[in-house]
Amino acid sequence: MDELIVIGGGLAGSEATWQAAERGVKVRLYEMRPGVSTGAHVTESLAELVCSNSLGSALVDRASGLLKEELRRMGSLLIRCAEETAVPAGGALAVDRDAFSARVTDRIRQHPNIELVRAEMPEIPEMPTIIASGPLTSSRLSQAIAALSGSEHLYFFDAISPIVAEDSVNFEIAYRASRYGRGEQDDGDYINCPFTRDEYHAFVDGLLAAERIALKDFEQEVEHGIKAGLHHYFEGCLPIEILAARGVEALAYGPMRPVGLTDPRTGRRPHAVLQLRQDNLAGTLYNLVGFQTNLEFSEQKRVFRLIPGLENARFERYGQMHRNTFIYSPALLRPTLQFKERDTLLFAGQITGVEGYAGNIGTGLLAGINAARVLAGPPPLVLPETTMLGALCHYVTHASAADFQPMKANFGILPPLGVAAKGKRARAGAYSERSLADLDQFWSAHSQEIEHAS
Repeated sequence: MDELIVIGGGLAGSEATWQAAERGVKVRLYEMRPGVSTGAHVTESLAELVCSNSLGSALVDRASGLLKEELRRMGSLLIRCAEETAVPAGGALAVDRDAFSARVTDRIRQHPNIELVRAEMPEIPEMPTIIASGPLTSSRLSQAIAALSGSEHLYFFDAISPIVAEDSVNFEIAYRASRYGRGEQDDGDYINCPFTRDEYHAFVDGLLAAERIALKDFEQEVEHGIKAGLHHYFEGCLPIEILAARGVEALAYGPMRPVGLTDPRTGRRPHAVLQLRQDNLAGTLYNLVGFQTNLEFSEQKRVFRLIPGLENARFERYGQMHRNTFIYSPALLRPTLQFKERDTLLFAGQITGVEGYAGNIGTGLLAGINAARVLAGPPPLVLPETTMLGALCHYVTHASAADFQPMKANFGILPPLGVAAKGKRARAGAYSERSLADLDQFWSAHSQEIEHAS
């Protein structure tokens, strides 16, 4: 039986492991937790969701929803586990993070072709390997990757949102609703904390004056001694205090935009809104949507209690920030996710420069399938660029050095449509229709090879 090593038990590593094992490959999955911690994870479970508990939109005319539909059609284990542990989230797919990671861990442990090894892999093995070690790759493995690639890592700072207890929210002010009335629950899937103009400006003033956590040593310096600065934040996941510093109304037009919501107390749209999203199946925990932060914990408690409805909020987790590391994939990887200098070495997940939970799962899926194909004989797959996953893999392996940043699923990376479509919604629908049709045709054409690989 062919053998494969997968390094990293996050979203990408777990999906890659499953896909290869399902195709008859004997897989050893190395996960260094709990023996070696990351500073961001809190459990030893596989596929732990460190930041948000949402995998993004579930609507196929949204980029992240389209990507998840592609993954469903390609047989993703993690998307199936997410749907089995979903919590109400309007038009999004959000999960009970503990139930989700437990479900993935159980499936991996029970697979007869998978051996879970709880140990750090400090080097790159000579045998067939998928590196899916994530943005918090250990220093020893980072050094091994740097030595192999001969290039410096790129990096950015990422931040985590706080979580509050539902029973500490003041529902005389806060109210349940989903934007534009979307949602599974009659009274809405989100808790909304509405701001008047004066309340919003007072909150922004408090936010800008708050003390921030000093960066840890490992976050201040990359492997070659280059000092990190605030300009290295990833634009797609800015701490709210950094976003607020760009202008007093920046939050009101960003994560606190009030569109599609009405304050039932006034019958009018509020000046700004903080939304809380359910974080567990029991509905006892809610995370502050879009509120990634690096404020001191005491400052988070003080400033976030300025939010209407959270005056007495009980924080079950405070926000925090950490450094994410990723390789310069355009110089190192093929669209198959194979290392250019070695056919049997593949990369997957955030370390490739793909951003977002679904993107990480998708690159894991493709890497696992391609590793099995390399071992079995059929050529590795290059997905059509008209599919969202194919476009993501093409982007991270072809982007220019001048503007290479982690990339989430978005319609802007897809090839232009051959026909004109009027309006944003119509264009999105046309992109999605083309992507799914091309994926179905591609998958059907290669299904015999895929099955043969097993």
